[in-house]
Amino acid sequence: MSVSAHPPPTALESLLAYYEPLSTLRRDFRGAATLHTPGSPVLGANASYLLAGTSPDVLPLLKVWHQAHDAPPLVASLGELPGHRPEQTLRVGEYQPVPESGIVVVEQLSRLHMARFAAVLAEAHGVPEWALPLGKVLAASLERMPAAVLLLAYAGGEELGALLWHQGGAHLWGSLDPAADAPLLNAAAELNTGPLWTSLLDSSPLSVNAAAEVCFTLLN
Repeated sequence: MSVSAHPPPTALESLLAYYEPLSTLRRDFRGAATLHTPGSPVLGANASYLLAGTSPDVLPLLKVWHQAHDAPPLVASLGELPGHRPEQTLRVGEYQPVPESGIVVVEQLSRLHMARFAAVLAEAHGVPEWALPLGKVLAASLERMPAAVLLLAYAGGEELGALLWHQGGAHLWGSLDPAADAPLLNAAAELNTGPLWTSLLDSSPLSVNAAAEVCFTLLN
C-alpha cells in the first residue's frame, strides 16, 4: 500500500508556519490567522494571513483587533487587495541553489552573537535602529527553537548578510550586497532535506519555483 505525500504548503501557509514560532500570539478568526509580536519589527510576525477561504468581510474586524492591540492593521494576502496599496510585495516559492563566485563566505553563527546577527539584518532592511529590539525578540523566540540556525555572510572580513533558517524555510533574511543573496540561500538549502521555501523582494535577481505573489498591506 502506498502512502501519499503531504501536499506542499501554499505561499501563505509557508510564511505562517515559519513566523508563528517567532511570534508571541496566534489568533484564528473566520479563516484568517493573526500573528502578534509586540516590540518586533518583523512584518511576518505581526500580520493577519488571509488564508484560502477567508471572506473579505473579515477585513474590518481584523483592523479593529489590530488597533485594539496597538498594532498596525497589517494583512498578508495572495496578490493585491482591491483598493489597497501594498507596503511590501514578495515572491514566495521553492529555491533551487545556483552557482556562486566563492568570494562571499557563509558561516553558522553562535546564538551568543545574536546582537551581531540582528544588527546586520536590521541594517539590511533599512531599519538599523531596530537592531536591539529585534535581537531581544529573536533571542527569546530561539529559546523555543533548538533546531534553528543563524547564518552570516562575509567578504573580506565585512559582514554582508544574515539569514534565519528553520523548519525548511528561510523567509527572514537580508543582505547589504546582492552578491550575498545566492550564497546565503545556497547555504540554507544545504541544511534542508527537501525544498527550501523562501521570500524574495521584487528587486531580487534570483528566482523561486512555483512563485506566488504575497502582499503585506495596511488596511485603510
